[in-house]
Amino acid sequence: MRLAPLATLCTLALLTAACGSSHPPAALAPEIGTGYRSGLQPVHAKRHMAAAANPLATAAGLEMLRKGGSAIDAAVAMQAVLTLVEPQSSGIGGGAFILYWDGRQVQAYDGRETAPQGANAMQFLKPDGTPMAFAQAQIGGLSVGVPGALKALELAHRQHGKLPWKTLFGPAIELARNGFAVSPRLHALIAADRFIARSPELARYLLTPEGKPLPVGSQLKNPALADTLQAIASEGADALYQGRLAQAITRQVNRHANPGSLALKDLAGYRAVERQPVCADYKQWRICGMPPPSSGGVAVLQTLGILEALGQRDPRLNIAGMPPVPAATPAGLTPDANAVHLVAEAERLAYADRAQYLADPGFVPVNVKGLTSSVYLAERARLIGERSMGHAEAGVPPGANLALAPDRSPLRISTSQVSVVDGLGGALSMTTSVEAAFGSHLLVEGFLLNNQLTDFSFIPEEHGLPVANRIEPGKRPRSSMAPTLVFERASGQLVATLGSPGGSQIIQYVNKALLGLLDWKLDPQAAVDLPNFGSRNVQTEVEAGLMGPQIIQQLRARGHEVAEMEMTSGTQVIVRDGEGWAAGADPRREGSAAGD
Repeated sequence: MRLAPLATLCTLALLTAACGSSHPPAALAPEIGTGYRSGLQPVHAKRHMAAAANPLATAAGLEMLRKGGSAIDAAVAMQAVLTLVEPQSSGIGGGAFILYWDGRQVQAYDGRETAPQGANAMQFLKPDGTPMAFAQAQIGGLSVGVPGALKALELAHRQHGKLPWKTLFGPAIELARNGFAVSPRLHALIAADRFIARSPELARYLLTPEGKPLPVGSQLKNPALADTLQAIASEGADALYQGRLAQAITRQVNRHANPGSLALKDLAGYRAVERQPVCADYKQWRICGMPPPSSGGVAVLQTLGILEALGQRDPRLNIAGMPPVPAATPAGLTPDANAVHLVAEAERLAYADRAQYLADPGFVPVNVKGLTSSVYLAERARLIGERSMGHAEAGVPPGANLALAPDRSPLRISTSQVSVVDGLGGALSMTTSVEAAFGSHLLVEGFLLNNQLTDFSFIPEEHGLPVANRIEPGKRPRSSMAPTLVFERASGQLVATLGSPGGSQIIQYVNKALLGLLDWKLDPQAAVDLPNFGSRNVQTEVEAGLMGPQIIQQLRARGHEVAEMEMTSGTQVIVRDGEGWAAGADPRREGSAAGD
């Protein structure tokens, strides 16, 4: 099939604002908020700490740490529980990026989903050549990629696990068999999802016989997931990728009214990949993040590098001199308007490069060194002035591949975060996802399948040039997940592990937390509590109800098109605190931290 002309592609309402070389990608609505928990305090521990998006997952991680387990032991147990209690965000039917510190080196484990061998670049185009609406692509088998989270966890566990693999699934199996209380957030997301009622297996699981969302506090059991986890505990990750479970997955994907091409050979052939983390200096720290196919590590390092270059050029632009100010909001603080301006402008530049260059390095040469070069970032910083640039164009770093078109796909949402420090000198940051809320809505043997193929560009080429993030068989879709580790440059000592869910806004959330911790010297809870803000190279986004109105007025006076919106981060931060650790959990979700 030949692609329709660009003018035809732009007729779809979802992408209208994204077409034309001077326009940014469209942004879908963020994940719904379920309240802001004011008054949270940092959690302190001496030996070890676990933090996750649900207290039951946190408890499972702490149980493994108390048994002498490593950070990866805790993470496996936490992911298994999250599969049960937070199915809207992550699970063994999805993917994960893991950043691991064993006390000597940082390792990056890529458990991102892959496109089946039957996938093709045109699969999210309608017969007339225009892109499908997002929901049309999301629901059903067409969007399902080969899951990777379990394989990445197993790979890291083989290298760093201290407890037997089968031990790690005990808490999740017990909860699945005996039941857990439906949380307010899970209830709210079930109630907000109009597609659950159209997905028979999922409806039977998450709705009452009358078709209503399960009430808060009702006991939800999942014996099918308990059996699945028992098989994985006994047989290893291959239990999911071969045999009975693999057959159930492919059958569900291919029999749907919106079928995909996932085959048994795709599951059997999946491999997690160990990659070189992306690291760069920022002031007196060394920041390490996830490399492509995630854009998160590069974009965070670009933002910080641009901000550092601004401060070096003019001390008045040093972001450290722009701390948050008191505000009569639930957060208690609001960012300084100058800081919001500089961060939003730096992020516009980073997101522009993200759309142009970042994709699976197995298919597209990604010039990470050029994109994170201090010389290049200093050049980019010179584009920032007193007024907002509105929309940034991609730069041309040394060695850039100019034979690509920018990705103008909508920017999407939904994920989870796990952070751990163990008592053995190790630490982990893992961001894990099924993509949109409840993924593809296909429930198989107790767990949900992802819809990660919609993280590829729906439009494979523009003006005769290929989009780096187009769909190709075996390829991993670009992500914004940004698990991050921070070190002191002088001593090499670990300072912090952090990350956040939030789709394409993850980069903003991690940037905000890093600035709060490092430049503004906030404790981890205060850094997470700060109102979210930034730009995905569209409007300047600020968190509704938390950003002071005077700050918004000042931004508009400097030419910013300000969008007040829910910005539902779920950041988990653990920071060195003297001889021990302090942690902060995001007040926008129901996560927690615990340690000894």
